[in-house]
Amino acid sequence: MNASAIIDDNMTLEEKLAAIDAAMATAQVQADQNAAAQGMIAAPLDPADLTMCDGCQ
Repeated sequence: MNASAIIDDNMTLEEKLAAIDAAMATAQVQADQNAAAQGMIAAPLDPADLTMCDGCQ
């Protein structure tokens, strides 16, 4: 993902953060769709989930 395609220097901080959030959401949807087409599950949205065992969650 190219950051300069998502944000520019004329945007406010709030606009930059919103653009990043939107890009991440779009990427997650695409990853979910690609994984589902292959009968798999895409990576979770929260990377911290990978640091805990299933019993601790």
